[in-house]
Amino acid sequence: MNAQIVVRPVESWRDRRRFQNLPWAIYARRGTSRNTHWVPPILAHERQLLGWGKHPFFETADIQTLLAETNGHVVGRLAVLINHAHNRKYNDQIGFFGFFECADNPQACGKLFEAGEHWLRQRGMTSIRGPVNPSLNYTCGLLVDGFDRTPCFLMTYNPPYYATLLESCGLAKSQDLYAYEMDASLLAALTQRYKPAVLAALDRFKLTIRPMNSKRYEQDIATYLDIYNRALDGTWGFTPLQPREARHIASELRHVIVPQFAVFAEIDGKPIGASLALLDYNQILRRLNGRLFPFGIVRLLTGRRRITTARAIAVTMVPGYQSAGLSVVLLDNLAGAAATWGIERYEFSWVLESNLNSRGTLERAGTKITSTYRIYDKPL
Repeated sequence: MNAQIVVRPVESWRDRRRFQNLPWAIYARRGTSRNTHWVPPILAHERQLLGWGKHPFFETADIQTLLAETNGHVVGRLAVLINHAHNRKYNDQIGFFGFFECADNPQACGKLFEAGEHWLRQRGMTSIRGPVNPSLNYTCGLLVDGFDRTPCFLMTYNPPYYATLLESCGLAKSQDLYAYEMDASLLAALTQRYKPAVLAALDRFKLTIRPMNSKRYEQDIATYLDIYNRALDGTWGFTPLQPREARHIASELRHVIVPQFAVFAEIDGKPIGASLALLDYNQILRRLNGRLFPFGIVRLLTGRRRITTARAIAVTMVPGYQSAGLSVVLLDNLAGAAATWGIERYEFSWVLESNLNSRGTLERAGTKITSTYRIYDKPL
C-alpha cells in the first residue's frame, strides 16, 4: 500500500529547517554512497533567497514554499514565485518555480506542483516557468547533461531523474543554457594570435582597460551592474536588477571578486564594456557543508589562491559596441589574469541556447559544451 503524500506550506522555524535539510538526504552527503559532485548551498544565503530574511528581490516578488511529506518524513520541496518586475516588463502573467528537490517519487513531485500551480492560478498566473532560484539573475536551470562534473560557483546540480519528474508533471523545455569550457592555455594562444587586433582596437577607439578599483568598489560595481542590465536587455527572459537588489548583490560579492578578474573597457573615460570572472569557490564550499560562519569565510579567503578554475560570467559590451569586435580585448585580459593567478581553465556560463552570437564566438574559439541546463514552461 502506497504511503499518503501530504503537501503543505512551510510555516514554522522547524519547517524551514526541514526544507533546507532535504538536499542532504537527496544527495546522501552523510551516507556511504554520497554524491561527490553536489555542493551544499550556504544556508544563511539560501534563507534570504527563500524570502525568510531581508532581501530586496522580494520587494517586487511574492513566494510560497511547500513541503511534501510521507509518514512524517519530508520527500520533496518546492517554491513558487510571482516576479512582478518580470511580469510588468513583459506584460506577462507568468509564475515561477525554484528550489526544487525531491526523492525519486513521481507522486510526491506531482502533488508538489499541483499545490504550487493552484497557488499561482489563484493569483492570476497563466503559466509556470523554472527552475529559477529565485530568478534568472541568480542560480537557475535544471541540469540535464554533465552529471559527472562538479558545478562551478553559482551553478546548479541535481540528480538525472529530476528531468523525468518535471516532464511527468507536464513541464516542457523552453530554453537550454550551456556551460562552455576552455583551457587557459588555449585562451592565451588564441588571444596571442589576435594580439594585432587587440592593439588595433586599443589604438583606433582610444580604448583603455582597467581593473575594478577596490577603493571605489561601490561605484565600480554599480557601473558593472549598469553595463550588465544594458547589455542583456532584450535577452530572452531577462529582467533588469532593481537598484536596491543590485546594491545587495554588490555587497554580497565584495569579498569574492578579485579585481584583476573584473575589468572595464572605456573610451574617453566612459565605460562601454566589462568582463567579470569569479573564482570557482565551489572547490572550497563543497567542504564547508553549508556553513560559512564562523570560520568558512576565512577558509574562502585564505584558500582561494589554490583555486584552479574561474567562471567567466560576463564578457560584454553595451549596445552600439557589441558588433565592433572589441570583446577580444576583454578576453585578452582574462588570459593575462589566468596566467598571473594560476588558473588552468575557464568556464563560460551560462549562455542561452538562443544566443547564437555568443555561442558562435565561443565555439569558434575552441570551447566545448560541458554542461546543459534547462528552463521549463507549462501553461496553467
